[in-house]
Amino acid sequence: MALPEIWDTLQLQMHDDGVLQVTLNRPDVGNAINTRMGQELLDLWLRLTDDAQGVRCVVLTGAGPKIFCAGGDLKERNGMTRAQWTHQHEIFERVSWALVDLPLPAIAAVNGHAYGGGLELALCCDFIYASTSARFALPEVTLGIMPGMGGTQNLPRAIGDRRAKELIMTGQAFNAQQALEWGLLNQAIEPEQLLGQALSTAKTLARNAPLSVRQVKKSIRYGSQMELRTAYRFEIEAYNQLVDTEDRREGVLAFNEKRPPRFKGQ
Repeated sequence: MALPEIWDTLQLQMHDDGVLQVTLNRPDVGNAINTRMGQELLDLWLRLTDDAQGVRCVVLTGAGPKIFCAGGDLKERNGMTRAQWTHQHEIFERVSWALVDLPLPAIAAVNGHAYGGGLELALCCDFIYASTSARFALPEVTLGIMPGMGGTQNLPRAIGDRRAKELIMTGQAFNAQQALEWGLLNQAIEPEQLLGQALSTAKTLARNAPLSVRQVKKSIRYGSQMELRTAYRFEIEAYNQLVDTEDRREGVLAFNEKRPPRFKGQ
């Protein structure tokens, strides 16, 4: 299932080593998520899940220097009927689930402010690198709604229940340094260095054994939902799936031959 060459709301760029840069591309409206962007993101995540097509890592970022994603497009939502709103939000829900379920590692390169659904998208990624000038918020309660793309679940898991409750119930914004200190970010990086650092990390991941990286992601995600002994057993099952792979044999052989391994994802 080949990826389309032209997207209405996304810009795709393939880098070396199987790194796919996905840019939210509606800079004139703060890269806000409208129905079309939701459909395209869902299509992209599902296509990559079905057939990675050589992609080994995804970097998600936003167009422009100031805003990663402003959340849902409230201009499009203005005047929507209940049925229209519900239909659109079901697309958004599937987007977040498909990103969480994506077998490939995903890095959010948050180039600017991430509000509402924008922050929720970043929270669905495996790592978050952010510009030092970025600000974050889940302000839905100020609009008469609440986070609905995983925010009330993923934010507490990242920074703890009490702080997450405070931020979500007040809708207050916070900066990159606070996000880093609270454990939301992997790194806060100067704006001009952000994308380069995210791509560098992505290339490091992409050079590792693809099946191993996928199994690690699966083991951490599902194991964290289990009691510890069951999680240990789940980890071993994930480990055992790698023992008879070509990549495992190649990794050991390359080590003994003192050369870089050539992993094929097999």
